[in-house]
Amino acid sequence: MKKQYFFLAFFAALLLFSNCKKNDASIDFKLVTKNYFDDKNELNPLDATQNGQSQFDDQLQFEMTDSYRKKQAAFLLKYEKELQKFDPKNLSEEEQNSFEIIKWELMINKEMLQQPTNLLPLHQFSGTHLTLAQFAGGTSAQPFKTENDYNKFAKRLELYSVWIDSAIVYLKKGINQKVVLPKALTEKLISQFAEMESQKIEDNPFYGAIKVMPSSFSENSKKEITAKYSAIINQKIVPQYHKMALFLKNEYLPSSRAESGIGSLSFGPKLYQSLIKQWTTTDLTAAEIHELGLKEVARLNAEMEKVKTQLGFKGNLIYFLNDVRNKPALKPFHKPEEVIANFEKIYARIKPNVDKLFALQPKTKFEIRRTESFREKTASAEYMQGAADGSRPGIFYVPIPDVTNYNVLEDEDLFLHEAIPGHHFQISLQQESTTLPDFRKFNWFGAYGEGWALYCESLGKELGLYQDPYQYLGMLNDEMHRAIRLVVDTGIHSKGWTREQAIAYSLNNEAETEANITAEIERYMAIPGQALSYKIGQLKILDLRHKAETKLGKRFDIKQFHQKVLESGVMPLALLEKKINNWIDSIK
Repeated sequence: MKKQYFFLAFFAALLLFSNCKKNDASIDFKLVTKNYFDDKNELNPLDATQNGQSQFDDQLQFEMTDSYRKKQAAFLLKYEKELQKFDPKNLSEEEQNSFEIIKWELMINKEMLQQPTNLLPLHQFSGTHLTLAQFAGGTSAQPFKTENDYNKFAKRLELYSVWIDSAIVYLKKGINQKVVLPKALTEKLISQFAEMESQKIEDNPFYGAIKVMPSSFSENSKKEITAKYSAIINQKIVPQYHKMALFLKNEYLPSSRAESGIGSLSFGPKLYQSLIKQWTTTDLTAAEIHELGLKEVARLNAEMEKVKTQLGFKGNLIYFLNDVRNKPALKPFHKPEEVIANFEKIYARIKPNVDKLFALQPKTKFEIRRTESFREKTASAEYMQGAADGSRPGIFYVPIPDVTNYNVLEDEDLFLHEAIPGHHFQISLQQESTTLPDFRKFNWFGAYGEGWALYCESLGKELGLYQDPYQYLGMLNDEMHRAIRLVVDTGIHSKGWTREQAIAYSLNNEAETEANITAEIERYMAIPGQALSYKIGQLKILDLRHKAETKLGKRFDIKQFHQKVLESGVMPLALLEKKINNWIDSIK
């Protein structure tokens, strides 16, 4: 008996020692995740502002400079060494996810730093010049509640005027090394910078925050802040915009490349494969994705044919899509406010059904707004996250550059994707989590995030939408749009397709206007690989749902499935698959 007691005591002590070791590792690892988030914010102060980390609101990264890239390299090396201190087995399940996410981010960012992407610091779709103009409006992520808030952004604007000079320096280096944008994208940039040179200061986007200054400020403070902003805009921002517009027109445009894809650059093929990995979080090749895209286009074409037959249209699919594109009945609006009101009606229609699919729902408030005029011509509909503390709602932005040509075909599935239960649910729940470390609350992986939003479009019938065959066609058309992306993005960047080839392919397969398709193709030219994330992520989530339904049968609960997909926030697709497989096994 004494022998038995000895062994029981020994194993109890061993278990206690093991648990203590795990607890110690967990405490140390929590500190690593905190420092990782703090250092990321310091490196990327615009992202920090977006994430509600206000201590960096007066700072700006000069992301194209060699010195900044050295800081990035040092950051990556620091956390590679930190991870080597831990055995993931000694961490909790969610901490193991954090470990794998940091490890993955370090790997892909290290790979990206090997390419001279800093010689392309600007494009027309997104970036510092557009983010700051949006922040300046006073209703976005940059806070404008106190006098100190206004002083912080004034300092950021001062830095921005210098940033423009740095951008020109690296654009010139790009000219010398033949690393330049396609001509079509340069032309869009020229108009963006030229249009910001408003004759009246009140019309300048950077004056926006002055118009929404809190009434609680004293009259003296209001005058001082207005004078400060007016001086910065007139003496620094406007002259710099003029300088950039002239440089782009006179020096950069003549040197811009004729080819549409990055495959034409000396390092382009290697960079594109890294971008595919970054955006899809997979090891798929461009050729594999291109073939997958062709198969998905064929499948969706067959589904569209069924709707065409249901609607009694005579003629082939191309004629049908042209008819839908230009159908007056699908362009019913005369005022931009009517477009917003239609989305509000869609929101009201799905509300009673959301509870049937989602036990886990966010607290963050939600709004629908028209896209700001300074970026409306080149913007897509999009979601901007709310503040984690609830001080700013999540916003669904809708561009309405020409209301008489606004087609309602895709409004229902667009709302499901950009708003509820798409980006608003996923991003808000992630930010509101009480179990995730901060670096994961404010993280992003395109394949997961966009994949989730595209998956949500397929929930329309379960949420009471797609009763009208045209709205169902709109869902198919939007899914087709993402399938086409697999074909044209890889076509442009790995097969030498021209901008015009990609536009023609899209026109033959989806019911979008040529203007919209052109803007989309130019977006893919500007951000290679990003457009691949949607369909790759959606197909993985659909596959995981099908697997769970098949293996669990009557025990499958759609609310539980959605909770499991959403509760840990964004992650590489392989980690998501592991998580869902573990959940299925635990129920079986």
